[in-house]
Amino acid sequence: MATAEHSMSLQELLPPVHRRRPRIGLVSGGLGTYWPQFPGLLPQLKESAAHVAERLGQLDAEVTDVGFISDAQEGAVAAEELRRADCDLIVLFLTTYLTSSMVLPIARRSHTPVLVVDLQPSERMDHATFDTGAWLGYCAQCSVPEVGNVFRRAGIPFRSVSGWLRQESAWRRIEQWIRAAHVRAALRYARHGLMGHLYPGMLDVSTDLTLLPATFGSHVEVLEFDDLRHRVEQVSEAETRDRMALARQVFTLDGSVADEDFSWGAKVSVALDRLVEDFGLDTLAYYHRGLDGELHERLGAGMILGASLLTARGVPAAGEYELRTSVAQLASQSVGAGGSFTEIQALDFEDGVVEMGHDGPAHLAVSARDPLLRGLGVYHGKRGWGVSVEFDVRHGPVTLLGLGQDADRSLSFITSEGTVVPGPLLEIGNTTSRVDFGRDPGEWVDAWSATGVGHHWSLAVGRHSADFRAAASLLGIDHREV
Repeated sequence: MATAEHSMSLQELLPPVHRRRPRIGLVSGGLGTYWPQFPGLLPQLKESAAHVAERLGQLDAEVTDVGFISDAQEGAVAAEELRRADCDLIVLFLTTYLTSSMVLPIARRSHTPVLVVDLQPSERMDHATFDTGAWLGYCAQCSVPEVGNVFRRAGIPFRSVSGWLRQESAWRRIEQWIRAAHVRAALRYARHGLMGHLYPGMLDVSTDLTLLPATFGSHVEVLEFDDLRHRVEQVSEAETRDRMALARQVFTLDGSVADEDFSWGAKVSVALDRLVEDFGLDTLAYYHRGLDGELHERLGAGMILGASLLTARGVPAAGEYELRTSVAQLASQSVGAGGSFTEIQALDFEDGVVEMGHDGPAHLAVSARDPLLRGLGVYHGKRGWGVSVEFDVRHGPVTLLGLGQDADRSLSFITSEGTVVPGPLLEIGNTTSRVDFGRDPGEWVDAWSATGVGHHWSLAVGRHSADFRAAASLLGIDHREV
């Protein structure tokens, strides 16, 4: 099945979950002193403001346009409207010169990241015919350093895009900030499920549960495997058969898959859907060790099918209790890039690539072919047995995103861009890829590890480091790139 057909089929079989869209506030402005002096200026500037509002309205976001401000009093009124709108990003469109006193309250009172946008009407002025009034329609840039200075003195992060009104390269930069707002919106309101217990000894995986609500505003819902067990007991045979039929449409079944294990994974999958719905979860990280085939061990071992189906629908799931990686996967999902649970598998120094992948749940959208269900009698490093997902990642550009936690308890986005290239792959029930980072693979591992990333991360298709850098800015955390 071709990749485009495959993606279309997955969306039809596994409808994506719908989340709150990012809220973008828009306020335009200029210095009201000019209006009586140059009567034709304000209508021209409002036409530009209407164009900006129209372009923003075409993006996947809810836009709250509070209109045009001409003095500090109107700026204060706009600030209050934007505060009530609970925006994820405010776009401040400078149409001509204005004073910083007009816009400082907007950033101070809204407690929302601000993007200053300066788009003059065209590429250049017509110097031979322009008078002072016409020139003033082109001089918004004069305010950009003033606003930048005042924001810095007020301790407010400054971001700007300068260009001209119909300059597509400028709009691509603006759209990048809107994609970043998607990440901020997703993490601000996310409910992260954390079920089971830490994989023994993985100190890098452990996460201070107060950090996510304190940094992003999101919620961590602590769950037990008994929450899943109770729901598994309520799954009917008909529901299990239906889930098995769905899985046969999504996956190719390897001959190693035992019917009993396939049926169990399908039953757990139905229960997982109910768990996610009942607790309103946006992500799920889980692990349970278990012992000698008892029920909780079987539950933990039966998660992979259902967790992969959830991930494909936009509810990222990560094994080994990897809360921070499930957050990174959600951020990857938010920019439309997939995001699959990944770690380093080996290095190929002859071909100069880093081999990456993981057992457990995977994001089907990054697969280069129909994903395979393979039966495993042993999950390496874990107890239990059952079905696992296997595929190779589609060839082309990819971006790694990890969520680091430092000694000062701060979180950070950590990224690296590479290219998935063809070559030999393991066939052991893992998602696998060969990533060329354009340098010696050993040197890349050293640089990547020095960031404090931890040993799991999200692998997303496409080049998105710039998106994640912008998202880190809106979230108020560091960004590190290898």
